[in-house]
Amino acid sequence: MEDETQTKKRRGIYLLPNLFTTAGFFFGFYAIVAATNDKFEQAAVAVFIAMILDGLDGRVARMTNTQSEFGAEYDSLADLASFGLAPALVMYEWSLSSMRDVSWQLGKLGWLAAFIYAVAAALRLARFNTKASSTDKRYFQGLPSPSAAAVVVGMVWVCFDAGIEGAAVAHLAWPLTVITGALMVSKVSYYSFKDIDFQNRVPFFVILVVVLIFVFLAIDPPVVLFSGFFLYALSGPVIAIIRRFRKRSQRAE
Repeated sequence: MEDETQTKKRRGIYLLPNLFTTAGFFFGFYAIVAATNDKFEQAAVAVFIAMILDGLDGRVARMTNTQSEFGAEYDSLADLASFGLAPALVMYEWSLSSMRDVSWQLGKLGWLAAFIYAVAAALRLARFNTKASSTDKRYFQGLPSPSAAAVVVGMVWVCFDAGIEGAAVAHLAWPLTVITGALMVSKVSYYSFKDIDFQNRVPFFVILVVVLIFVFLAIDPPVVLFSGFFLYALSGPVIAIIRRFRKRSQRAE
């Protein structure tokens, strides 16, 4: 009887963390639906909400000791939808699809850019899952898919909020989409912020910095979010270049 009870428990899934994952999946799916109905601002906001929920599900699982292989796999599938397919389709519907109005060749390049981003996100998640246990937790290899999604939909949100149409900036949207996808599958290291302990005491000025962040977000959310994640995306290549120059100078000395 006890063995049967234990078997039933093992066959079940943990509800709490998977609720957060499902909610993130929902907002990623909603972003796709909103983009197909030309509601690009709602689509961008939905992706950012999915990012928040994606950050919570893992923390909730660790805090409640409810980690599982099922949860990890489900989280990866939800991330592919929310940070792979959704940003690619939002960007395509908003800007890249307008390239077909110029010529059919450029039209192909438009949807290929969105496809490259989506495939890069899938490859990034697959590589992360296979190397998660053997890599330094302090750094990500390649740009994390949520940050990449924030850059892509952040541009959509900023331009839409400023009244700029996607067709007018397709020449900027195309390289942004392709380069962001390339950074996801690159070997460039990005700081993960996972070694920050939120349970320890911090200096008083840290609280002031957090307050200032909220103030700037309240003033202009799309610009602040896009700028922050864009700088984070640039930080990886910049730090990599600085390290190479330092190594060369050390060898020369």
